[in-house]
Amino acid sequence: MMNFIDILHSFYEQKLIMAERQSCYNLSIGEAMQAPVLVLNANYEPIHVCDLRRALGLLMTEKATLVVNGRGYIQSVHLSLPIPSVIRLQKMIHRPRPRLKLTRREVFRRDNFTCQYCGKHTPELTIDHVIPRHLGGQHNWLNVVTACPACNHRKGGRTPEEAGMKLLHPPTEPPASAQYIFGRHLDECREWAEFLAGW
Repeated sequence: MMNFIDILHSFYEQKLIMAERQSCYNLSIGEAMQAPVLVLNANYEPIHVCDLRRALGLLMTEKATLVVNGRGYIQSVHLSLPIPSVIRLQKMIHRPRPRLKLTRREVFRRDNFTCQYCGKHTPELTIDHVIPRHLGGQHNWLNVVTACPACNHRKGGRTPEEAGMKLLHPPTEPPASAQYIFGRHLDECREWAEFLAGW
């Protein structure tokens, strides 16, 4: 029986036999090793997304079990292993419910990649502090919005009222649901949907 290191080494030498259906894993072998895998707690609560390399490690050390393949197989000289899309931990992990970190990417996603002043969709988006930092505005979910460069320049270091501008939607903290937190992967990993619903 090959050990885990041998299997990973063999993985790089062999071709992946990928599932025929459209998936986010029609990638090179190197890219496939970075592909996202949904990690469920022992009670099936979605708690994390790891890469394929980490997921294989958890499976091989029997710390997790395969729930959904959906991606084909790793074909080595000695055996064929399913490529996990969803895995479940064998033991319950007690941890706080995950919360979204405040990042540019997550602000853009919350605001649907739309300027919150003019409604424009543009690839050149910026972050605006509704109440500017120099006026005591905080760097938190309730004070940051997506803005196009033109609106951000027009507003400058003023409040929206001072600049004669109005927000399309008041900023809010995104929901802490698994559907939202891990939902950005759903376009590519449709098989995750049933495991995210309700959490």
